[in-house]
Amino acid sequence: MDLKTAGALRRLRLVSTPEAVSFLLLLVCSVLKRTTDFNAVPVMGAVHGMLFVLYLVFWADAWNRAKWPLGTAALYLVLSVLPTGGFFADRRLKREAEDAVIASRARQEGIVNA
Repeated sequence: MDLKTAGALRRLRLVSTPEAVSFLLLLVCSVLKRTTDFNAVPVMGAVHGMLFVLYLVFWADAWNRAKWPLGTAALYLVLSVLPTGGFFADRRLKREAEDAVIASRARQEGIVNA
């Protein structure tokens, strides 16, 4: 994996968890809006919207650079619209990056021909 691909995956990881947290906070704010006088939905909606757009931009960049199959790209897109999906995306992306580092080191040491 080259540095640009690793950077794209890292950016997607960095935005996936805050996006998931903002989604959960938006849901909490929505419940509070309907049960109390507290209304933070406009602010939380804007924050979540910006993070979601960032996630989509970084997702498209990662898909382009990592050359994911359609199924993998679709999985990361679906995870972005689930309330806790960003946490799962972060964990999968971390594992993918670690596997790429291990494969790269193995190639450098001549263990695997690739």
